[in-house]
Amino acid sequence: MSPFCSESAWLYLAVTAALGGMLLWRSQSPGQWKRQAGCLAGLWGGACLLGLSLLCSLLLLSLCCLLLLYVSSSDQELLPVDQKAVLVTGADSGFGHALAKQLDKLGFTVFAGVLDGEGPGAEELKKTCSERLSVLQMDITKAEQIRDAHTKVTEKTQDKGLWALVNNAGVLHFPIDGELLPMTSYRKCMAVNFFGAVEVTKVFLPLLRKSKGRLVNVSSMGGKVPMEMIAAYCPTKAAVTMFSSVLRLELSKWGVKVATVQPGGFQTNITGSRDSWDKMETEILDSFSKELQEDYGQDYVRKQKNLLQMMRDNSCPDITPVLRDIQHAISARNPSSFYAPGRMASLWIYFEAYSPTSVLDYVLKKCFGPKHMPRALRTAS
Repeated sequence: MSPFCSESAWLYLAVTAALGGMLLWRSQSPGQWKRQAGCLAGLWGGACLLGLSLLCSLLLLSLCCLLLLYVSSSDQELLPVDQKAVLVTGADSGFGHALAKQLDKLGFTVFAGVLDGEGPGAEELKKTCSERLSVLQMDITKAEQIRDAHTKVTEKTQDKGLWALVNNAGVLHFPIDGELLPMTSYRKCMAVNFFGAVEVTKVFLPLLRKSKGRLVNVSSMGGKVPMEMIAAYCPTKAAVTMFSSVLRLELSKWGVKVATVQPGGFQTNITGSRDSWDKMETEILDSFSKELQEDYGQDYVRKQKNLLQMMRDNSCPDITPVLRDIQHAISARNPSSFYAPGRMASLWIYFEAYSPTSVLDYVLKKCFGPKHMPRALRTAS
């Protein structure tokens, strides 16, 4: 009789559910519970397929659950704040701004790197946060500003070093076909999202090695899941994800832990303002060749502004899951290597990794594909 049809298998499943439920209830660590659920599901399925006896299966399951509970308890242990110093880039708004405030409330010494040291985001941090928070003028595409920030951080931390670096700064571009994006958009996204993060990391790594601290890189679900209309953004986040994975291996010998955060869709200022949309739209239309004009049409570009608004409206306004995961990566004794906060973010990443390409492409087109077609294709149909 098939192990999936036997009474023993059903009993085994019930015990798995009970022990697994206890394990998941104990696991408050973001980024951990999905992995543990997968381990339990795989364990049950493997035991059934191997045809182990009920007693052996239950014994194996119990031992593994105890092991996972031990690991989970270790993962939940948070290190004391003890005025640890954290540098957060892109703190003008969005994740970086909220994270700087939260870490300040928890007692961390916070260095908030901002693009505009006199802007509203910087001014709000100065007014609302404690004296432990320092606002640093830090355009991460300018090497001299990065070096100046390093000098200030070194002076304040002295022999303690920097406990954590959170590479959060990032930019998006006008959502349009990759063929239509001007090279300036590709270069800007790569300069900020990847090369900026790399240069900041290289400059501050000696301070992280001194404290045996944490490197936290904010990537994106788009770094794993290909999505139409953001051909410049997704590759930069894929590069950040791989950069983090390589450094995770290299820095382990120094005691520095590396975490990658891959959020789904959240409402931040990364989409820009309507003025910036108009500016990007004009730049795209000005670069139109005669052939692109005939095939796509200017109305196709203008309608893409609706997609920007749709992206903003459909994104989650509550960024708490992202802040919770980053805080865990900074504070947990054993942080995860990867976090995927956001609605279905983990599901999409797993789906991309394991589904056939044809199925993936079909689903992505249905879920994220544009609703209108270029002029030449509309005419042909």
